[in-house]
Amino acid sequence: MHVRDLSRFLFELSESNNRAWFVMNKPRYDILRAEFLEFVSQLITQVSHFDPAIAGCEAKKALFRINRDVRFGKDKSPYKTNFSASILPSGRKKPSEGGGPAYYFQLDGNGRLFFAVGEYMPPSDRLKAIRNHIVADPNGFSKLLKNKGLKEIFGTLQEEGKLIRPPKGYDAEHPHIEQLKLKNFMVWTECSIVDMDATQIQAMLLKGFKNALPLVIWLRAAAD
Repeated sequence: MHVRDLSRFLFELSESNNRAWFVMNKPRYDILRAEFLEFVSQLITQVSHFDPAIAGCEAKKALFRINRDVRFGKDKSPYKTNFSASILPSGRKKPSEGGGPAYYFQLDGNGRLFFAVGEYMPPSDRLKAIRNHIVADPNGFSKLLKNKGLKEIFGTLQEEGKLIRPPKGYDAEHPHIEQLKLKNFMVWTECSIVDMDATQIQAMLLKGFKNALPLVIWLRAAAD
């Protein structure tokens, strides 16, 4: 994967986000997508060494389409300005599909790498299962929150969309009440990849994903 070429393409796309420009540059896109697909395929193989559950994930299913869904948003730009993938056993990428914890990353035209692990906005039944798992296994959850490897790379669980009040049916005095208020059970971080090559990016992702494995294992144990 030629990182500079990919970043340049995505930067130019962000400057000229229209169908005419994209059609003119479609040959570039096709080459870059093929390289990205190979990168994701190699990444899946490497991740499967410490998380065998995702060994069967197909790289093509892991990739997100570059076309945006413009039906419901004010922004009618037709294309996403990043290349992204979500790696999980089922191959399903949308939270509404109940795919479980995933390894996600994206590259953009500003030379930034964003990567995350966990479950983003899980559907209500899945969210309830996770919260019930916290209640049933408070000691295990405490151990997870203190995990040094996880904290080293990602810090704490993200609080985007966190409830102000305790969710209905849960003890307001529970030792993990702040985490029970969460609507996402995910960690994420981002960094600059300027002057980095594909091998260095892969190494960074592998370290981050491996350090977040305890979160993945804990979430998988939350039975629906």
